[in-house]
Amino acid sequence: MSDQPYYETMYILRPDIPEEEVDSHLKKYSELLEKSGTEVLDSQMRGKRRLAYTISKHKEGIYVQLSHKGNGQQVGLLEKAMRLSEDVIRYLTVKQNGPLPTPKSTSKEDETDKPEKDKEQIKATEDKTETSTKEEKKEIVAAKE
Repeated sequence: MSDQPYYETMYILRPDIPEEEVDSHLKKYSELLEKSGTEVLDSQMRGKRRLAYTISKHKEGIYVQLSHKGNGQQVGLLEKAMRLSEDVIRYLTVKQNGPLPTPKSTSKEDETDKPEKDKEQIKATEDKTETSTKEEKKEIVAAKE
């Protein structure tokens, strides 16, 4: 396989920490990897989500995904830093052998277009729902007759 392996680390932060502190964790772990000579491919905050089970009395957590490419030695350093942090409640690093992930674009043009695209998608979904609801009502009336 011609694709070089890379690593994806998914970690969960406590839900009660402020957003500025979440950003500082993103920067902290990215800088830690860069100092160890690792290339950080992508870093994404996935947002606050409900956990499948309670972890340290928390029912929710802030998910963060970090993709990095290196020789594998950086994984131990990264996981040790996460293990020592009180804000990280879970972490998992997986070695990937597929194509490199495409970084998420964060340009201002995309952000301004996003609300309009979301509105269009919502409108299309509402139209489909209305159509299917009308058809269901017609079927119910026809079945009663």
